[in-house]
Amino acid sequence: MKVAASSLRKGAVVDMEGKLYVVLTAENIHPGKGTPVTQLNMRRISDGVKVSERWRTTEQVERAFVDDRNFTFLYEDAEGFHFMNPENYDQVVASRDVVGDAAPWLQDGMTVTLSTHDGVPIALELPRLVTLEIVDTEPAVKNQTASSSYKPATLSNGARIMVPPYIASGTRVVILTEDGSYQERAKD
Repeated sequence: MKVAASSLRKGAVVDMEGKLYVVLTAENIHPGKGTPVTQLNMRRISDGVKVSERWRTTEQVERAFVDDRNFTFLYEDAEGFHFMNPENYDQVVASRDVVGDAAPWLQDGMTVTLSTHDGVPIALELPRLVTLEIVDTEPAVKNQTASSSYKPATLSNGARIMVPPYIASGTRVVILTEDGSYQERAKD
């Protein structure tokens, strides 16, 4: 099905000359003078090659038919990341290329949206927010206001983020999975 280039977002699958590409980043650029364009960074599904394409925002692009379903994350091993369809208990394995930057945020039992084409996982969408525990951070410095600066902290999944100075070790925090940024203290 043909769609306007400007409507493509991260995770969309495009069919170019018979090959499937998953969109990694999509940016609509509106210069002061000239035609607005859409800049897409994509990964070819068959071999993982990354390409960059630029289209006028009004151009039509062939969008591939993909099946988006909720899957439950089970575990990771040498084969890849294992997911289960909760409706029929079928399991699929997604490669490290498909999971990409989302790997640190996956938690056992997490429900994710997995896009498949002919039964093969091609893209993964995480929940927008995830709650994790701070396992290590520097102690708070006296007379340091909350708005002045952030300090480094290590999460229970091993990722390092920046948190406000009043956050201590053992605190559960809410993280935005898109960029790994601190949002707020967990309310539990």
